[in-house]
Amino acid sequence: MPTDPQSTAVLGQPVPVFIAPPPPARTALIGATCTLEPADPQRHAADLYAAQTLDARGDGWNYLPYGPFASALDYQAWLQATCLGPDPLFFAIVDSGTGRATGLASYLRITPAAGSIEIGHLYFSPLLQRRRAATEALFLLMDQAFALGYRRLEWKCNALNAASREAARRLGFSFEGVFRQAAVVKGRNRDTAWFSIIDGEWPALRAAFTRWLAAENFDEKGRQRERLSALTAAALRGTAENQAE
Repeated sequence: MPTDPQSTAVLGQPVPVFIAPPPPARTALIGATCTLEPADPQRHAADLYAAQTLDARGDGWNYLPYGPFASALDYQAWLQATCLGPDPLFFAIVDSGTGRATGLASYLRITPAAGSIEIGHLYFSPLLQRRRAATEALFLLMDQAFALGYRRLEWKCNALNAASREAARRLGFSFEGVFRQAAVVKGRNRDTAWFSIIDGEWPALRAAFTRWLAAENFDEKGRQRERLSALTAAALRGTAENQAE
């Protein structure tokens, strides 16, 4: 049927050169303070379980649909059953200094046709929390997603998870809203908060991460000189102002 020349429909911006990106590969991502290695139960289970035991109350598992695990064998069995597929694509976060795995992260909801990908299934043990490596691990995933050609990077969390919501904002994700009664997790309701970064925002955000991760941003005790949250907020403001011109 021909298009009505009198139509007043409002349509989105054309995307004339979009090519569906490839799924991320099961290969290592190497940073200065950590390496993301594809999850391997034989290589990583013992380290990850030992790191988990430092979280005596199990707080790191509160908002995940699994864990904590009662034994190293239980943890290894879960890794074997859950963490070897292409989506979610799990990575162990391995400390560059010790060579030991201290956390997990993944890509999930990988949708090349839409150019959309999510980061999730995050478990950062006490050995990783509030460390430069924790931020670098997420940066490596974020940077690869946009380098592959994804247009949209998502972050979702339980709406009650204040720490995850704050982390999303610190990393430069923009809040998009709450999906009410999105799931039932461990017998409880979960409302899900949605955040995203889009490809037009990434160049400025990438520069903010590069500046924050630089060795000169940390003093002799490893304390940051500039806050990442300030750098990413400024990057997003600059991007918005440039787009408005």
